[in-house]
Amino acid sequence: MISLASCSETTTTEKTSLKEVFEDHFLIGAALNSDQILEKDSVANSIIKTHFNTITAENAFKWERIHPEPNVYNFELPDKIIAYGEKNNMINIGHVIIWHSQTPDWVYKDSNGKFLSREALLERIKEHIFTVVGRYKGKIKGWDVVNEAVEEDGSLRQSEWMKIIGEDYILKAFEFAHEADPDAELYYNDFSIENELKRNGAIKLVKDLKAKGAKVDGVGLQGHYKMDWPTAGQVDSTIKAFADLGVKVLITELDIDVLPYDFGNYTADINYKLEDRAELNPFKEGLPDSMQQALADRYSSLFKVFLNNSGSISRVTFWGVTDRESWLNYWPIMGRSNYPLLFDRNGKPKKAFDAVLRAVKR
Repeated sequence: MISLASCSETTTTEKTSLKEVFEDHFLIGAALNSDQILEKDSVANSIIKTHFNTITAENAFKWERIHPEPNVYNFELPDKIIAYGEKNNMINIGHVIIWHSQTPDWVYKDSNGKFLSREALLERIKEHIFTVVGRYKGKIKGWDVVNEAVEEDGSLRQSEWMKIIGEDYILKAFEFAHEADPDAELYYNDFSIENELKRNGAIKLVKDLKAKGAKVDGVGLQGHYKMDWPTAGQVDSTIKAFADLGVKVLITELDIDVLPYDFGNYTADINYKLEDRAELNPFKEGLPDSMQQALADRYSSLFKVFLNNSGSISRVTFWGVTDRESWLNYWPIMGRSNYPLLFDRNGKPKKAFDAVLRAVKR
């Protein structure tokens, strides 16, 4: 015998829009891949238009895509996501300007292959920012200006930017971005800043930038979480720590990795790789009901924290739309079957989706 109450609850849940449910709390967004920007993925595009009011290009604005060669810019996909957002009344977020990864090697070198001087690299950054941010002035609400500049121990990452320019490359990037679009919000974005040492380093960075007059409007907690890390308490204290600096807090790349690891480093560094082993890909045939429920409980716990801090959080963005195209199917091992989002590989809402909706209704 089927309970009418359970049928009604399921139907209501499936027809409820995330953006409507959370409209009094924070924006709800998703990262779009190329097919979605080009509207070639009808399943995902239907989900995007139904549930989200802010969108981020997963890769289209990264230096290697938008500025692949000297004096060559590729604005096709960036222009299309701007048009997509305008057509569907969605807020566009720019991701990302300065990052140590997915930046072509030529950026740091001259035509002879020698590393640029400090002054020359700063000029290259300025030209890139003025071209990209300037093109979308007034069309992008906020930019991830600098991404992942802090190491796990809280020190600044020894990237090529750092080695050639020095630590003020971060300050200069924020200054150039503000000059290119004075009205755009500007963010620092990073992973695993729920860990105390890294969080302290990011807090120091933001304090130093603001003390030097930089416009830093928000800090992005990427939110590439595991089933057992970080704790709800760690997320809560991290949100409060950055809110105390007088900046907005954004959850910028949310997903929950359900697959096992054989290392204790809770990194989301895209350059990290693991050797493939069968025991690290246990759910090739689908996620068991017990894990579906565990994932739902995990999302519920996190969203309770977000809602309790909704006065400080301005946006929660999922890093993808359905499980099928999540980057976690390919990192840190190529070809695994992961299940980190609210919608399954066929675009159907999961128990985790229901749990997120219930979190706001309690």
